[in-house]
Amino acid sequence: MNWDRIEGNWTQIKGKVREQWGKLTDDDIDVVAGKRDQLAGKIQERYGIAKDEADRQLDQWQRNADDRWLS
Repeated sequence: MNWDRIEGNWTQIKGKVREQWGKLTDDDIDVVAGKRDQLAGKIQERYGIAKDEADRQLDQWQRNADDRWLS
């Protein structure tokens, strides 16, 4: 799924973000509002990882995203 679709359906996809990155708070997820760079920053902050690692995790998560998440 491309990031525009993820961002456009953020309300429905937030649960999948919580499943993947449980250390993110509801406030973190709401503030991000689907913006990929902000989500990467929050992942870095909460997990204490480098930007490259956060981007790698997001790339993998995005590859796994599919339309079933929108049901």
